[in-house]
Amino acid sequence: MTVTDLGDSLGYECMQDHYEDGNVSTGYTSDLLSDVMANAPDESVLITIQAHKNTVAVATLAGARAVIICNSRPVPEDMVDAAKSEGIAIFRTDKNQFTVSTEVYEKLKESS
Repeated sequence: MTVTDLGDSLGYECMQDHYEDGNVSTGYTSDLLSDVMANAPDESVLITIQAHKNTVAVATLAGARAVIICNSRPVPEDMVDAAKSEGIAIFRTDKNQFTVSTEVYEKLKESS
């Protein structure tokens, strides 16, 4: 499933739509950025409440294709700018990490 396919199927708000539309094969949920760096797999979507530009840097290092910001957290402009320059999609939803994790899992499972 591509980033665009996942974003369209979930219906979350797209905060940054200038991204590389690569394959998403899994998700990773964490709010501890050092944990993401150490454990998030390539081609993942990062599910978090950490809405700042460091999240984009960590997603890039981890090989994540997109970041989903939960709980309607505000997404600052410097985060959007960083994501645009790195080709990382940003989506936002009012749902919590547990709910988003299950929704991403189900969408990825359906597409395999």
